[in-house]
Amino acid sequence: MTSTSTSPQQFSGEQLKELLALIKEADSVELKLTVPEPHQRSTIGALELDPLDAQIRQVFFFDTPDLALDARGVVVRARRIQGKGGDSVVKLRPVVPSELPETLRRLPAFRVEVDALPGGFVCSGTLKGAPAQEDVRSAIMGKRPLRKLFTKEQREFFAEHAPEGLELDDLTVLGPIFVLKTRFTPLELGRRVVAEFWLYPDGSHVLELSTRCETTEAFQVVAELRAFLAARQVEVSGDQETKTRKALEFFAHRATEKG
Repeated sequence: MTSTSTSPQQFSGEQLKELLALIKEADSVELKLTVPEPHQRSTIGALELDPLDAQIRQVFFFDTPDLALDARGVVVRARRIQGKGGDSVVKLRPVVPSELPETLRRLPAFRVEVDALPGGFVCSGTLKGAPAQEDVRSAIMGKRPLRKLFTKEQREFFAEHAPEGLELDDLTVLGPIFVLKTRFTPLELGRRVVAEFWLYPDGSHVLELSTRCETTEAFQVVAELRAFLAARQVEVSGDQETKTRKALEFFAHRATEKG
């Protein structure tokens, strides 16, 4: 198993060994944390984030109302991005990098990444596509088959890991989620940080801060990032709620009610 919910300070020797092995074989590491809702406004101020600098994104997930894909560790997603095109993703998590086929690892659009956040880590394999923004909108509106948003390699990756008999065109649209995304590079940190503000239809929201780093510098960057956030008095000790998990559960519940 390549994920854990134990506090990093309490990792056992086996868990640390697993994490180090995953990082060594991954392409990159992304450090993430979510800011508790009561502290989001103060965090935006402490980090001097300007909402007018943010890029608007519209995110759609695809699954069944009972989240059959999620149960298999498969995430299927498409986005429309302001000022850019669209993108699509088929993701599998957790994965063990050494067990992935070499033909898959060699694909330019495939990436193995370790996501680390307070409370745990997970290694995922992601295969990306780049559909046109208007094609994403057309598919969401039912004017284009969902499968057309995904490349041949993505469709094969999906078929290999999805429940037997479940096709891309069978999936329910779970979304949209509106996202404000901004990037900034604090002088005292010296590396780019991404802030994503996810707005859900019920009025709730998730603020996620993240930074990517090379696998060889992961532990150093963790220490530097924690020191930076502490100096800015950013509260990160609350429960970590991942944006994907919240979105899937929110819209799956809605889809079940409609059904």
